[in-house]
Amino acid sequence: MNVADPVDKKILARVKAHKAGWVFTPSDFLDLGSRRAVDTALWRSTKAGTIRRIAQGLYDIPRRHPIVGETVPDIDMVVKALAGKNATRLQPTGAYAANLLGLSEQVPAKVVFLTDGRSKHVRLGKLDITLKQTSPRIMATAGRISGMVIQALRYLGKAHVSDETMTRLDQKLSASDRRQLVKDVSYAPAWIADIMQRLGGQS
Repeated sequence: MNVADPVDKKILARVKAHKAGWVFTPSDFLDLGSRRAVDTALWRSTKAGTIRRIAQGLYDIPRRHPIVGETVPDIDMVVKALAGKNATRLQPTGAYAANLLGLSEQVPAKVVFLTDGRSKHVRLGKLDITLKQTSPRIMATAGRISGMVIQALRYLGKAHVSDETMTRLDQKLSASDRRQLVKDVSYAPAWIADIMQRLGGQS
């Protein structure tokens, strides 16, 4: 990178202030210079190996493993970068939500997050990540354990919620999690609301 350029210097300083694994877009630097200047600086930094371009308009500070070398970026970090600074709520869905709760060992090739921001999509190698805009009601439980449980159970389906599923969920929940589930039962379909009440000790 040509650090003689003042925009390059400022961008490099901001990058170095973050740890390996940080995922970002050019928008994170537009307060430092024009879009053209930012794009040029990021290109130089990519060429120098300081950062990595992982998709169009998406970069990270690569994490390096002593054996396998550079590792894939963290999904949550990618999603936060795609959402941008002004996005306030994100909700993982489907197989990814089930995986996060320990209800599925499947690592999905397609990851969908609900958002109250703009819909976006990016492909990272074999992984598809989508941000899907949805209604305020669905987003009401975003970022809470209840939102995760609702989305994971929707994915599994009523017929596939077994005693083992309930045991795994029960082991995953803290006392505060259980209280939150009871508070948010009105946002869930009836069959999921029943499960949430049981997990919350209400039945």
